[in-house]
Amino acid sequence: MVAFSHTDTGTVESEWAASGVAALPELPLDPSELAATAFVVLAAHPDDESLGAGGFVAKLHAAGAAVQFLLCTAGEASHPDSQTTTPEQLAAVRLTEFDTGVSGLAPSATWRFLELPDGQLAAHTEVIAKAVREAVASFGHAAEHVVLVAPYRADGHTDHDVLGTVAAEVATKDGHGLLEYPIWYWLWSGPDDATWESWVRVPLNNHEQQAKANAMSAHASQTQPLSSKPGDETLLSDGFLEHFKRPWETFAWHPSKAGSNNAADAERIFDEVHSKAEDPWSYTTSWYERRKRALTLAALPEESYESGLEIGCSIGTLSEELAKRCSQFLAVDASGAALAQATERLSQFPSAEARHLTMPGEWPEGTFDLVVLSETGYYLSPDELTELMAHIEASTRPGGTLLLCHWRHPISGWELDAEAVHAMARNQPGWSTHGLYREKDFMLEVLLAPGRTG
Repeated sequence: MVAFSHTDTGTVESEWAASGVAALPELPLDPSELAATAFVVLAAHPDDESLGAGGFVAKLHAAGAAVQFLLCTAGEASHPDSQTTTPEQLAAVRLTEFDTGVSGLAPSATWRFLELPDGQLAAHTEVIAKAVREAVASFGHAAEHVVLVAPYRADGHTDHDVLGTVAAEVATKDGHGLLEYPIWYWLWSGPDDATWESWVRVPLNNHEQQAKANAMSAHASQTQPLSSKPGDETLLSDGFLEHFKRPWETFAWHPSKAGSNNAADAERIFDEVHSKAEDPWSYTTSWYERRKRALTLAALPEESYESGLEIGCSIGTLSEELAKRCSQFLAVDASGAALAQATERLSQFPSAEARHLTMPGEWPEGTFDLVVLSETGYYLSPDELTELMAHIEASTRPGGTLLLCHWRHPISGWELDAEAVHAMARNQPGWSTHGLYREKDFMLEVLLAPGRTG
């Protein structure tokens, strides 16, 4: 447990502003995805939800998403030395403040008070887990379409850590997405702690920023002194509150892991997709796809390669460009329907070939100094991706390039997502990262195999 006090100066906001936290990639959920998802927002104490996720909740309301709050305690222990206000009186004040705050953030949302003792959530984890599951059930959504929003499980405050841990356990076991919001972390931690570098950012528009500011102001018992007497001092200092006036909010994002499809399912599914449309993802006409291809090609560290392999080539739009950079080139895909177009596109290159292979069970002979895994890794099970990476490691020449590019939005039906695929690719061979680019919709990464020796 981290030792800190609310009276500590801690890390000032200017240090965080200079850290690069403002450049974190955006949460990969657009308004339509938010609207199709239900959210359970968990708070250990009144004001947690407004500080850590108030702007996001306002965004959810604007998108039309279903939102339900679960408040664990009334925060009655925030001023234990008060001479003017008993814990019971403070509880009543803080519950009123909570109602005012969340009503302004999401007027259509509902909330439930669990009536648990402040500072003692560790003794009530089963009650919390049961309440979370009841809230989830009330939506009537499939598990993967429900997201839990909870305090960061390593926030440093015992109640926050307990609540965040319970939420993480329920999300993992039941197949929900999870968004963890840090609060005290911004005080006791600092930019040198690399934990935050894997988090995501939710930009807030002017309306959402104002809604959050109003909600924070509603918690006057925490942002202003209860009285002028000792023991009634302001709990949340102006310096601390600066962390929550940013035009964005920050979360540790864990997408739902619901889904058990694998490579064989991908072959069947994508044959069906490609048999119904020649270009089902608008590879040839979409500016997003054309721009992504241009960035992918520009990210390659070498102008030309001796032998290239593209895993999951689809209809061959990227293959056609990669073949120009390779003396020998092989594009493979599990969908025979898609390969017909890839074969036609590659016919202009005598040294290029498109082949029907379902990986990782089928693997081509030979070695490669370029391997491209684009929009494919998450269509494998974790075990299949592990096997695929072993093939790639064994078949890549010393100093060779592995390029990965994946859509960052949730992938329904499969267990992996972009972040998980790239993390596994980084960890298994342990190759150095030459470059990493992430934006809201996709991430692009280049790994380099160890070079020649002697």
